[in-house]
Amino acid sequence: MVNELILVSIIIPLYNKEQYFERCFYSVIKQTYRNIECIIVEDCSTDKSLDLAKKLVDRAKEAAQRAYAPYSHFQVGAAILLSNEEIITGSNQENAAFPSGLCAERIALFYANSQFPDEAVDTIAIAAYSNGDFTENPITPCGACRQVMLEVQNRYNQRVRILLYGKKEIYMIEKITDILPLSFGEDCLNV
Repeated sequence: MVNELILVSIIIPLYNKEQYFERCFYSVIKQTYRNIECIIVEDCSTDKSLDLAKKLVDRAKEAAQRAYAPYSHFQVGAAILLSNEEIITGSNQENAAFPSGLCAERIALFYANSQFPDEAVDTIAIAAYSNGDFTENPITPCGACRQVMLEVQNRYNQRVRILLYGKKEIYMIEKITDILPLSFGEDCLNV
C-alpha cells in the first residue's frame, strides 16, 4: 500500500468567494483522499503569481482554439511556463489513423525541450474545449502525457506544477507524481 498522500489545491478567487467556497467545500467532502485543501487567494500578491497563472490558463485556452480535432471534436490546449519565463503552447492534433495523433501537453513539452533544452518547465496549464465551450470541470492529462511530464520533472530535478482549467474551478497540482503514483522512471531500468 502506498502511504504517500496526494495534495490537490482548489484555487478559489476572493471575488464571488461564497459561491466558490460552498462548491469547494462539498467537493472536498466527497473526495476519497484525506490531504485535499481549499485555498482562498487574493489577486493582490506581491509576486504576481496569480496574474501569471491566469495568463498561463488564458494561453492554454487560446491554444485549445487552434487544436485540430475533426474526429473527437475535443480540443485541448496546453501552455508551459519555462524557467526563463518563456511561454510555449501546444494543442492536440488528431489523425485519421488514431495512434498517429498527439496530445496538446506532449506537443508543448516536446517543443519546449527541443527549442529550450536548458530551461526547466515550471508550470503547465491545460484547458479543453468541446461542444462550443470550455469544459465545466477540469480535465486531466492522459497516462502518456503524465509519463512525459514525469520525465521532464526528473530531467530537470524540479517539480512541474499543473493547472487544470474548468469553468467551475481550477485545480493546481504541485507535482506530477501527485497524479502519477507508482510511476515508471529511470530507477526502474536499473534492475
